Amino acid sequence: MPDRDPAVQAAIEGELRLLDPEVRRSPELLGALLHPEFHEFGSSGSRWDRASTLARLPLDTDPYRYVVTSPIHGVRLGPDVVHLVFDTEREGVRAHRSSLWRRTDAGWQMYFHQGTPYGGEEA
Repeated sequence: MPDRDPAVQAAIEGELRLLDPEVRRSPELLGALLHPEFHEFGSSGSRWDRASTLARLPLDTDPYRYVVTSPIHGVRLGPDVVHLVFDTEREGVRAHRSSLWRRTDAGWQMYFHQGTPYGGEEA
């Protein structure tokens, strides 16, 4: 089962850390989890790179925690790459989320993330 793969578990643990407001407010903790070439297409429609994320996220994070509303599923795409998918809700806004994690000398780091908003009862 792909979700029991240690690489997938490491990526899931990293993903959950990135959802933690304490990690999101700390440039050091946040930076340790973001790959040097990180980029994101946010659920807002904005495009972010590592530098803009490190500058924005610590200032924009309030104590409200994203709620993961579906299981996080993952699959190893290669020896050092894991793909995760899951859904979140924050203050009534729902998003499908997809991320790629890469193993580096510093450990597992998020390389790419995309959040796509959705409404209604869609799952």
